[in-house]
Amino acid sequence: LGDLRNGLFDLYQRAAPRLGDPEAPVRIVDIDDASLAHEGQWPWPRTKVARLVDQLANLGAAAIAFDMVFAEKDRLDLGALAGELPPPVRAEVATALAGRANNDAVLAGALGRLPVVLGAALANGQPGAPYAAKWGVATAGDDPLLFVPHFSSAVAPLPELAAAAAGIGALNWLPDRDQVVRRVPLLLNLDGHLVPSLAAEALRVAQGASTYVTRSSNASGEEAFGRETGLVAVKIGTLEAPSDAQGEVRVRFSPSDPRRFISARDVLDGKVDRAQVEGRIILVGTSAVGLKDTRATPLDAAVPGVEIQAQLMEHLIAGLNLARPDWARGAELALAAAFGLLIAFALPRVSPLVAGVGGLTLLVLVGAGSFLAFTRLDLLLDPLAPGGTVAAVYLAGVFALYRDEQRRRRWVRDVFGRFVSPAVVARLAEAPDQLMLGGQTRTITILFCDLRDFTTLSETMDAQALTRFMHAYLTPMTEVVLAGGGTIDKYIGDAIMAFWNAPLDDPDHARNASLCALAMSRRLEELNAQWRAEAERAGRPYHPVRCGIGLATGPCCVGNLGSDQRLEYSCLGDDVNLASRIEGATKSMRSDVLV
Repeated sequence: LGDLRNGLFDLYQRAAPRLGDPEAPVRIVDIDDASLAHEGQWPWPRTKVARLVDQLANLGAAAIAFDMVFAEKDRLDLGALAGELPPPVRAEVATALAGRANNDAVLAGALGRLPVVLGAALANGQPGAPYAAKWGVATAGDDPLLFVPHFSSAVAPLPELAAAAAGIGALNWLPDRDQVVRRVPLLLNLDGHLVPSLAAEALRVAQGASTYVTRSSNASGEEAFGRETGLVAVKIGTLEAPSDAQGEVRVRFSPSDPRRFISARDVLDGKVDRAQVEGRIILVGTSAVGLKDTRATPLDAAVPGVEIQAQLMEHLIAGLNLARPDWARGAELALAAAFGLLIAFALPRVSPLVAGVGGLTLLVLVGAGSFLAFTRLDLLLDPLAPGGTVAAVYLAGVFALYRDEQRRRRWVRDVFGRFVSPAVVARLAEAPDQLMLGGQTRTITILFCDLRDFTTLSETMDAQALTRFMHAYLTPMTEVVLAGGGTIDKYIGDAIMAFWNAPLDDPDHARNASLCALAMSRRLEELNAQWRAEAERAGRPYHPVRCGIGLATGPCCVGNLGSDQRLEYSCLGDDVNLASRIEGATKSMRSDVLV
């Protein structure tokens, strides 16, 4: 999730990058490929670096910061080179160089002409060279050493250079897992001592300030309810630099701009306009490909590391505060919960399409709000948690509704497949909302069909023969009822009970039931002819089968009736009893069908 969030905030930066200010008080003196081609390979003699410092001082630079570490003696010093000569020549050269200052001493002398910050690199290993502290630190609230990144050793400038410099700043980057630099530390913990980064130290020295002031949790006005939650801000001279809990600043980057750069070759050759340097903080670094000091940022796949330092300084000088506030996570979770409940409440009450359009609208609003917070307020609010919750709840809800719909259709097929025709079952399965589950009062037509003299008929058959006969009789009669749009209620021995106008509406239910009764009589005549032929072929006696059919129309209770253990779709009412009585009256009335 953190990688997704970083990727989204990177998109915001690319969509609305900070506009570069050509008048910003920061410039980069670049030891570029042209400078190396003209002045020779790196490292240069310290005398040439001293000349570079002198030239910048003459142009009126307010301060200089070196994005490099002078940790070893200059191997290009004439005295050091003389040590590599054969003994006889070595003595002559040493005599000739007597009284001449070495290259490092020359650079140390140049460093005293104006405020200069040298770079150092922090590491985790055995304690290294001494690290001269040029600053003081005042703290408000919890100890900042508890929160800032910790290192146990350092590669520091030579002592004579460190003594001449006005400040020393750490060059360390703390990229994210994808190796993109999004945050730059202001302060770091070197074996229990706070040390500033190069950009922070350059700003301090340029202002002539002596002390950093840190504000952490539980400082005055920073209520943390007793918890040690981290740093809040670092004051550098007159600049207030809000930071995250680890003392890092998330930089609002601008695209790489060649106007920030001045070629070191032009400075050494005296070809630089004084207006480009005077009163500005000068960072000295390199963009030369062979020196491999490049980093990735949200806007660029590869920029010189020194430009990131420059962008951090511009960010702080402009008073920007690209921050992810402490309350952001809680607000995002609360919004995610609210949107999730809203979608969950709406889904069962509106169509999935309407809910989907509503969910998509919420996603757009959340994304637009997050982007506006970035562009207008410099706040990093993550829309992924609320947006992801909306999408997840919607998909889960649609899946649940789909599963419930399939269950209802399966239930319709299981229940009504025994009572009504397949065409009716299909209609019910497609529109199960037409069913009123439970009881409802409907005007229906009820049909009872019962065999005459069934007891006498059954006494002439054994159990197997009787079973075959009932199957041969009930199957075609049931087919007639279903074909006529009726619903089979039940079989009562040899009797069939059916009704019309439920579960689906049938405006012509009385007529359709009457036509079905006539069709049943005709079908029974066909069956009798078939059974007579079979009896004659078998040489056994034939007994004609007669039935009586009673019909009644009236209001009845129709629905799932029964007990907790078993429910049946059936009907109850006086007209059900009336239909049964009418069927019984067909015997005395000597009629096959009574209505």
